[in-house]
Amino acid sequence: MVDSAGPEQSGEQQPPVQGLARYARPALIAAAVLAVVCLALLVIIFFLDTFNATVYSVGGNNVQDNTQEAQDIRGLYAGARAGGIALLVASLLVVLASSVVLYRARNRGNASDGGEDVDFDDLGR
Repeated sequence: MVDSAGPEQSGEQQPPVQGLARYARPALIAAAVLAVVCLALLVIIFFLDTFNATVYSVGGNNVQDNTQEAQDIRGLYAGARAGGIALLVASLLVVLASSVVLYRARNRGNASDGGEDVDFDDLGR
């Protein structure tokens, strides 16, 4: 009598997932992590811009002035902001594309299942 809570091991292996679906899950995970990092970067940049503008305006100056110092403060994080937005958009596009690929390939690779339904009573045996 062999009782096991895991799935039964048979001699048949499920066929490997082919095509883009093979890389979709790792791409989805990496792009989601990158999107979260980009969002955190953009929030930090927003707070730093706000802080710099506040400190600059304490001296009676306006950050919207046409002086060189005000222009430098406004453009201080422009490259990081543009890069963060570009990476965020790219990662969201990868998330969307890999989600579509995973959705389309959701039933492939399970052809050897046999379609047998198992109810709760069968699981208890």
